Amino acid sequence: MMEHTPASSTVTDDPQARDLLRRAFERTARWQKDFKGFTADLTVNVSGKETSGPVIVKGPREVSVQLDDDEIRKWAQEQLGMIAVHRGPRSFEESDGKYSLTMEEDGHPFGTKLTIHGSHSYYRIKDNRITQINRKMAHPGMNPFAFTINVEESGVTQDQKNLTTKYTVYYYSPTDGKLTNVESFTDTHIRVGSSDLPATRRIIAYENGQVVVKGMTFKNHKLL
Repeated sequence: MMEHTPASSTVTDDPQARDLLRRAFERTARWQKDFKGFTADLTVNVSGKETSGPVIVKGPREVSVQLDDDEIRKWAQEQLGMIAVHRGPRSFEESDGKYSLTMEEDGHPFGTKLTIHGSHSYYRIKDNRITQINRKMAHPGMNPFAFTINVEESGVTQDQKNLTTKYTVYYYSPTDGKLTNVESFTDTHIRVGSSDLPATRRIIAYENGQVVVKGMTFKNHKLL
C-alpha cells in the first residue's frame, strides 16, 4: 500500500538536498499565518454553460459553494479545496521537511531531481522553484494512481514569492504506465490586502471522449 509513511531510517538525509528544498519551499507564495479566509462571487463556465453563486473559503476543509447545479458545485468545491491546500500557511517541517531527502543532478531541463523518501514522491527544482512534482498514490478501496505536474509558468508576488500561473497534470497508472488523463491549468490572482487570492482558473481536460474547458471567475473578494 503506497500511503505516506515515515521516512525510512536506511536513507541518510542529505543536508544539501534539505537546503535546496527549503529554499524553494520558503520562496513559494502562501497565505499569511493569520489568514482567516475570504468570500467572493463565483461564475463557473463549462463549455459555454454558466452558473453563478457565492463562495466562502476558510481553509482546505472549510469551503462553501452555492451553485444550483449540484455536480458543478461539487467540482468547484474540490477546486477551491485544492487551492486552499496548496496556498494554506504551513511550515517546511510540517510538510516535506519531515521526510529524508536526497538529490541527484541528471542534466534534466527542469533541474535537480530531489527524492522525498517515504512519500512515494520526487520533485525537480530549478532557480529556487519547484518545477515538477511526481507522486504515486494508493488509498484503500481505490485503484493506485500516479501523476506528474509540470510547472510551466509562474509569477512573483509583491512579497517576492513565486506563485504558479500555469501547470499541466499528467495522470497515469503506476502498474502499466498508461496515461489516463491530462489537465492543463491556467490561474490568475488578485491582491486583496496582503493576500493573493484566486481571480480566474481555466482547466482544459479530457472527459468522456472529448476535450472539455471549464472556467472559474471570482469577483467582489472580501477578506474575513
